[in-house]
Amino acid sequence: MLRTARAAGLAFLLATTALAPAALATRAAAAEVPPIQFKQRTLPNGLKVFTSRDPSTPNVAVQVWYDVGSKDDPEGRSGFAHLFEHLMFKATRNMPSETLDRMTEDVGGFNNASTADDYTDYYEVVPANHLERLIWAEAERMGSLVVDEAVFKSERDVVKEELRQRVLASPYGRLFALYLPQASYTTHPYKRPGIGSIEELDAATIDDVRAFHQIFYRPDNAALIVVGNFDQAQLDAWIDRYFAPLKNPQRPVPRVTVKEPPRAKAGVFEGYGPNVPLPAVVLSWQGPAARDPDAPALKVLDAILSAGKSSRLYNSLVYDKQIAVEAYSSADLPEDPGMFMVGAIMSNGRGIAEGEAALLAEVKRLRDAPPTDAELSEAKNELLAAALKERETIEGRASAIGYALSVDGDPNAVNTELAKLQAVTAADVQRVARKYLAEDRRMSIRYRPESERPKGETPPAPPTPPKQVATYDGPVFTLAPEAERVKPPAVAEPVQPVLPTPSERTLANGLRVIVARSSDLPLVTADLTVKSGAWADPQGLAGASAMMAGMLTEGTKTRSAQQIASQVESLGASLSSGGGLESSSVTLTAMPDKLPAALAIMADVTKNPAFAAEELDRQREQALDGLRIAYQQPGSLAGLAAAPVVYAGTPFGHVVQGTPGSLPKLKPADLAALHAAAFRPDNAILVLTGDITAEQGFALAEKAFGDWKKPAAALAPAPTITPAAAPRALAIDIPGTGQAAVNVLKPAIARNDPEYYPAVVAANILGGGYSARLNQEIRIKRGLSYGASASLSAARTTGSFRAAAQTKNESAGQVLDLIRAELERLAAQPAGADELKARKSNIVGGYGRALATSEGLADTLGNYALYGIALDELSRFTAKVEAVDVGQVQAAAKRLFDPARASVMVVGDAKTFAADLKAKLPNLEVIPADQLDLDSPTLRK
Repeated sequence: MLRTARAAGLAFLLATTALAPAALATRAAAAEVPPIQFKQRTLPNGLKVFTSRDPSTPNVAVQVWYDVGSKDDPEGRSGFAHLFEHLMFKATRNMPSETLDRMTEDVGGFNNASTADDYTDYYEVVPANHLERLIWAEAERMGSLVVDEAVFKSERDVVKEELRQRVLASPYGRLFALYLPQASYTTHPYKRPGIGSIEELDAATIDDVRAFHQIFYRPDNAALIVVGNFDQAQLDAWIDRYFAPLKNPQRPVPRVTVKEPPRAKAGVFEGYGPNVPLPAVVLSWQGPAARDPDAPALKVLDAILSAGKSSRLYNSLVYDKQIAVEAYSSADLPEDPGMFMVGAIMSNGRGIAEGEAALLAEVKRLRDAPPTDAELSEAKNELLAAALKERETIEGRASAIGYALSVDGDPNAVNTELAKLQAVTAADVQRVARKYLAEDRRMSIRYRPESERPKGETPPAPPTPPKQVATYDGPVFTLAPEAERVKPPAVAEPVQPVLPTPSERTLANGLRVIVARSSDLPLVTADLTVKSGAWADPQGLAGASAMMAGMLTEGTKTRSAQQIASQVESLGASLSSGGGLESSSVTLTAMPDKLPAALAIMADVTKNPAFAAEELDRQREQALDGLRIAYQQPGSLAGLAAAPVVYAGTPFGHVVQGTPGSLPKLKPADLAALHAAAFRPDNAILVLTGDITAEQGFALAEKAFGDWKKPAAALAPAPTITPAAAPRALAIDIPGTGQAAVNVLKPAIARNDPEYYPAVVAANILGGGYSARLNQEIRIKRGLSYGASASLSAARTTGSFRAAAQTKNESAGQVLDLIRAELERLAAQPAGADELKARKSNIVGGYGRALATSEGLADTLGNYALYGIALDELSRFTAKVEAVDVGQVQAAAKRLFDPARASVMVVGDAKTFAADLKAKLPNLEVIPADQLDLDSPTLRK
């Protein structure tokens, strides 16, 4: 996984928030963020060790952070650190390939890694009784990694698919991953794309890779971080046993010493890309390093500009002027001096020049005058709330320590940075705006569709990479014969989880209230679920319910949209609303001391939305611009088309978000009618979780929602969904896109179906993680995709199943064959006992981690209530999964996943795969994206 602050994508700012800004400015005193308590030591070989004990969890997080990132890529080998991250998951002298997945995912944990400009971090979460094994495994891959030609070539292919998916198939991938760094730096290696290029990846040799490991993957260039439930003395002994014997090479670690020269004048970079539906502009300036005293003020400035709907950029460009579908900023302050950027993706019909002028005007405002006290307080509270959310999980705490060490250069910064942010003054914000964001030192990156490139101009050819950048004469490790391998340590006795106990009460008006105290961290989630969704959309008005739910936070009878955003964000809270197929929701996260005020606003948006015509116009245009972008992304377009294919002819058989044809028809009266029918207390569930007692929760619910009136009319029943349409074979053509999204999909089952748990296990065997069958066949064995998955969505009366992968266009037919073959194999052959045990553990572990956050717990309890499941399912879930046997899995697969009764949808550049698909699927329909009509039964205009 590539992690970089530059890799911002199009993410609509749906989180909003709550009382008048001036009134709240005096009430926004920061809540206490508990410090992360940790111990640290350094082994004689230089390995830094950080440990933080938490006996309240049954799990443990293990992370190893290496002081090597994309800036350390050899010249002519951009993307090399990221490529190497993938290789670290393969074999060692004593571990065959994929052993780390057996030790993590197969026992209920997970593993992953990320590469940034300055570091590469590897992280796992496992049940605490597996800790010694993970310490051993991390030492193994630091000291004796096996890098052979076959693994090297396979993972290089996977990385190329990741590049195609993240960069080439995304309309704005080139802008953020390639052009922004290239334009913003002239000398420092931050200018190179972290994900690399196809040409330079292809040029890499096995000597390059082995040399890279020897140079950077060594104890004195690494930090081991362990957070969770462990015995300190025992853990120290394990670390000494497995890591202390590792040796460092004789030569020192090479460091990047080049300095980016100061920018003397403004510049312009013209960038182009295929499938760019809306133009975009980014302005970047040189910035300081993370540890610079100016960094906190720039982070606060960043929050003032773009954190939430009350931010300056959103208010100006998106809300008031309506010239941008999204406006954003980023203080990308890495280990070496970095950059600050602002940008916008323009609305339909709006030009780059207009966006650039509007962005410059907002930056000038900060140079000319300091922010208001209310803005300053709001930004600090938002940063405070983000730190609280990160501390909810053991992996979040471990990552915070690692980031502070690797980027700030001081692990204690994890506990001192918030104090520095709180100390920032309005004058500091204005000072750093003047110091860094001068108009004559900006770089303007202007991004347009390839069709607008001037005639005769051709894209510059990539430079020819060197054939080899390193020679290697060090030790070459191979997997030892099985009889000679050192066996992993034994697994200890499991630590039993302590699950929250929900309490519930129904208010006099019929509102069901569920409260579960789950944490001492000062954070509470309130989640309101209403039992009505897209099934209630009037004929021809796809998206009406989703628009109604989304607009709850866009103004009430007493508060404007901007007041709602400003008031909630001033509290450091977040408030969002939205709708799906079967339900609508309003979700609030707030600190306990701000909860009463925030709940009052949550209740107001729930009960009293205005659905003002001008607000509907704004939201409609944003939604239409979002669809313009989605129509150019294979995965997104496949997601939009799924419901009309799977549920054709039923109230589920349309696009939840709406379509280019339906959204223009929506009127305020349509939304008001849907709200009046569905949003009533006897049709809703309110769940409160986190740092809150049952009695506190019931009292707050009564105060905020007790006056919500139940209508006299009886509640209309939800429909029963019975899909009956024949399966279809579709190819949706997006010419020039970088990948194809391959999907096999069909109707499935209800949540209360007796086969629910066998179906969950069966779907997980197919595609529930890295070790699952589809990913094994498509990614691991053949390098055809960055990832393949399968998912089961069980709803009230029916649901859906979907298996999917993205691949290069010419491989679409091969990937389809592999997906269908795995569906058939699971039904034809019983799963092995070890595989079944591993996938059950994966399900149980993921479920437990979801309950570890207040939002995850609230979502789980809300879904149980929505689907009529008893709340004690929290404690019965594990036993129900464990009770599933091989025969039940096979039976569920036969009944539910038969590819002969499934639809096929492939979205990509059809000229490269349509003929191959037609040979496999004689009834294949090819629909150009510009002729697609998701409101039509035929899906064609």
